[in-house]
Amino acid sequence: MSAFLRFSQWIQKTFAVWVMLFAAIAMWMPEAFIWLKAYIAIMLGIIMFGMGMTMTFADFKSVLNRPKAVFIGVVAQFVVMPGLAYALCKLFQLPAEIAIGVILVGCCPGGTASNVITYMAKGNTALSVACTSVSTLLAPLLTPFIFYILASHWIEIDAGSMFVSILQVVLIPIVLGLFIRTLFKHKIERYVQVMPLLSVVAIVAIVAAIIGASKAAILESGLLILAVVVLHNGLGYLLGFWASRIFKLDYPDCKAVAIEVGMQNSGLGVALAAVHFTASPVTAVPSAIFSLWHNISGPALASYWAGKADKLARAEQLIQNKKVESDQVNISEP
Repeated sequence: MSAFLRFSQWIQKTFAVWVMLFAAIAMWMPEAFIWLKAYIAIMLGIIMFGMGMTMTFADFKSVLNRPKAVFIGVVAQFVVMPGLAYALCKLFQLPAEIAIGVILVGCCPGGTASNVITYMAKGNTALSVACTSVSTLLAPLLTPFIFYILASHWIEIDAGSMFVSILQVVLIPIVLGLFIRTLFKHKIERYVQVMPLLSVVAIVAIVAAIIGASKAAILESGLLILAVVVLHNGLGYLLGFWASRIFKLDYPDCKAVAIEVGMQNSGLGVALAAVHFTASPVTAVPSAIFSLWHNISGPALASYWAGKADKLARAEQLIQNKKVESDQVNISEP
């Protein structure tokens, strides 16, 4: 079992590589992955069920312990990213089918990958988990509502149908996973350890399915969509961080909120686009590219912050050692 866990951890650490590899294969041989598109909602449900199984009710204690930080993180999530998406669509004058996809991923809650990236960045992981949990639970209401307000400019939106979809593929699987974990506790511990690997496989399959189904649209508009996604993601990190600084959160909290805001549940965006905009496959492409890109930018940002934290810790340790040496010299003097 230990060998399997090491393999699972290795797959998770190299997640971005697998996403890029299978995205490239899907562009080369789209017919090998297009059939997976019919199972996107099911795969997302598996991912959300796995998320629920890795959660406990204790995770929500952070909401009570740090209500201000969680409130700022969740509000920033549902204000910054949708607002940025709308502004970028207007700035680049995106075609309607692409604009809808950009706004859709902007209206999604934070992704579970943000928790791992926050840990890597030496941020407040408990705060990240709390923000992800709360934003995901609010998603059935807020995602369709905000999307309707922003995207109805381009197309008629059925917010009620989208609400039902999010309940089915997000909230219900999470709640089921959470209750199963609570009821059976240690009996399913070994199965819980498998869920992250299943999630990685499912996300890679989702991205490959959308890339394969949208090859022609990507060849035509891929660079434009990539530019918008990179700006959306990067500005999300930046504005999430500075929103936290303005409200005087601790530095580890600021890192957690920045990552939480910048990294979206892009799998949900893909699933919603696949279900509600079947006539326009390119609508799912911004979410698919976002999934690819934020799994590159997130680890890069985490490495920068972790290196900065290690450098600061070494400097503080050096100062402490010099202080101890100075005290010892003073004691030894007659």
